[in-house]
Amino acid sequence: MSPTDRYGTDVLASDWRAPKRGRAVEAPAEIGAVVEEVTTDWCGEIVAVDRDLHTVTLEDRRARRRTFPLGPGFLLEGRPVILTAPVRRAAPPRPTRSASGSVAVHDAPARVARASRIFVEGRHDAELVEKVWGHDLRVEGVVVEYLDGVDDLVAELRAFGPGPDRRVGVLVDHLVAGSKESRIAQAVAASPVGRHVLVVGHPFVDIWAAVKPERLGMQSWPDVPRDVEWKKGVCQALGWPHRDQADIARAWKQILGRVGSYHDLDPALLGRVEELIDFVTG
Repeated sequence: MSPTDRYGTDVLASDWRAPKRGRAVEAPAEIGAVVEEVTTDWCGEIVAVDRDLHTVTLEDRRARRRTFPLGPGFLLEGRPVILTAPVRRAAPPRPTRSASGSVAVHDAPARVARASRIFVEGRHDAELVEKVWGHDLRVEGVVVEYLDGVDDLVAELRAFGPGPDRRVGVLVDHLVAGSKESRIAQAVAASPVGRHVLVVGHPFVDIWAAVKPERLGMQSWPDVPRDVEWKKGVCQALGWPHRDQADIARAWKQILGRVGSYHDLDPALLGRVEELIDFVTG
């Protein structure tokens, strides 16, 4: 048997000079962290860091505050640390372009709405225009109002009273030669207020179809028989619920959710909306 080692293992085999709590490491002085200053035993929450003065302020449980120099001499969760000023996180870059592709204007002061208006046929039209052109419209102070179709457009315009400083732009679905919508547009143009009103339209049966079908995983929008309501027919073809208006609203929410910018819309709609904005802003 070998003789017993009265002193155990070699005392020089480890770092015998290391402090009991370990060596201090750098740690950012994050607001809310609780630390202890070892020379005064002051324990408190970090409530302020002054980069210029290179100090940290601690608040104890009695809401008393004391300021110490940043650096060594602190315990964080029982371990020695060298407190440093936290790294400044750069703010994420602001987008330079809006969803419509226009130059984004940040921190613009609120603008009083113009007297001029843009009319669209329905709620879905208004929501799509807001999602893509909302930034532009707020910068320009243009309000978009939706109608319940365009059958009573002449009466709506008469009630609104268009004029030189009160222009109206109207976005119409299915504005193609020989359609009901085209006849309404011609009647407006020939009316006494016609020069203060601009009616433009897209060729789609409904604003839904202005969204590129690829965004919904389709090569094209479904062909819906003339005797079937178009939106319900689309939902049926896609296997979506379509019994009532609540189902149609959910379907539109699904479609609108696939739109992030003008890239997701057919060019036939883009030019028309830009034209209306130019007209009402004069």
